[in-house]
Amino acid sequence: MSRIDETKDFIPVRIAVLTVSDTRGLAEDRSGDTLVARIAEAGHVLAARDIVRDERAEIAAKLRAWCADPGVDVVISTGGTGLTGRDVTVEAHRDVYEKEIEAFATVFTVVSMQKIGTSAVQSRATGGVAGGTYLFALPGSPGACKDAWDEILKWQFDYRHRPCNFVEIMPRLDEHLRRK
Repeated sequence: MSRIDETKDFIPVRIAVLTVSDTRGLAEDRSGDTLVARIAEAGHVLAARDIVRDERAEIAAKLRAWCADPGVDVVISTGGTGLTGRDVTVEAHRDVYEKEIEAFATVFTVVSMQKIGTSAVQSRATGGVAGGTYLFALPGSPGACKDAWDEILKWQFDYRHRPCNFVEIMPRLDEHLRRK
């Protein structure tokens, strides 16, 4: 079972938060605020924060820019994961991914089912890796951001979490780029 190994030191990671919205600014960004608060509470570093419109190319460009930034280890986006025509965050993420973390969507669905029942099928949360950076797309509600962080990401970004976690494999995420 999962546990925290108290004999290991906590290693903070640098996390950028991207809100995808045509209507919200920072003052109204409750989902982004939820993530920022939890990132700080867990002892991690807020590397950057921004809001972009529901435009696939803009979302992908911001993801690529942060993947290229050595000061960003993780990008968590919120918004644009639904089923409507303007919801293009998942497609933008997949435009950037080198590898998708398929199990993230599955585990997020399980967590969501416990909270909102079958309405969980309307979410297209996703996760992946590009350029040695983790990327996660969460729904735009504060509750979904809370659930994803509290039940999944908080643990996977804690180096002490056992039997395994995302932090311990970070140095090897881009090893294929260094091979000759």
